[in-house]
Amino acid sequence: MRAENKIDELLPHQITEKADNVAYSKATKAFLSAFYLAITAGMFISLAFVFYITVTTGSQDLAWGIKNFIGGIAFSLGLLLVVVVGGELFTSNTLTLIAKASHRISTAQMLKNWAVVYFGNYVGATFLVFLIFFAGLYNADNGQWGLTALQTAQHKLHHSFTEAVALGILCNIMVCLAIWMAFGARTITDKMFAVLLPVAMFVSSGFEHCIANMFMVPTGILIHHYAPPEFWLAVGRNASEFADITTMNFILNNLIPVTIGNIIGGGVIVGLMHWMIYLRPAQKNKINL
Repeated sequence: MRAENKIDELLPHQITEKADNVAYSKATKAFLSAFYLAITAGMFISLAFVFYITVTTGSQDLAWGIKNFIGGIAFSLGLLLVVVVGGELFTSNTLTLIAKASHRISTAQMLKNWAVVYFGNYVGATFLVFLIFFAGLYNADNGQWGLTALQTAQHKLHHSFTEAVALGILCNIMVCLAIWMAFGARTITDKMFAVLLPVAMFVSSGFEHCIANMFMVPTGILIHHYAPPEFWLAVGRNASEFADITTMNFILNNLIPVTIGNIIGGGVIVGLMHWMIYLRPAQKNKINL
């Protein structure tokens, strides 16, 4: 009989069992509930990127690693909000592959959940893009906030397809490991500490998160096309320097490969790996009995 820990954090096999149950719950959630929760999650992750840009703007004199670490800590706010407040985030919902492997849901149910949550995340992120733009936040620090956003967005469009997929895999390994540890937590404080460092690690290392990029790159696109001449004068740059920040470049060079990588990293490497270690043997034993 397997040992259970009823007082402290869940043990690894208990976490996997909980992940299977959560995956089933997510994949069978009512359409509107999943969609609305996905919108909020898209907003949470977008707010985290706002925090990241704010704390890294004007930090050029800091060491590269320290600056990125500070930004990573700030960005962890997004997943903390998703975990504590509640939300449906595509990158963590790739873990529904566990319920599919356990034959508790169909492929159609899993893909439907992914599509609903992905679109909901996009709606939430897009809402924040426009809200931040019309709030004029890009003018903060004499336009340096907007310049940081433009440079960050531009950087994301210049990975090769292979690099973007690999960065997406690495990102969602860390995101889903953070979620995995949060499954084992008993308190909100436990969850916060479980999420903090994995997220800080992936952000500071430059890994790629498809939902975060739904906010970051469109923000750059909006600033590039609609910021007034006063903005460009304040930052001492020309809009033509950022002509590569386009919707098509975003979709082809970032969103598609990063989404593929996120699915592999979270669903396959984290989800299916733990399912094979902890749940598959138990299910085989039931069949043999």
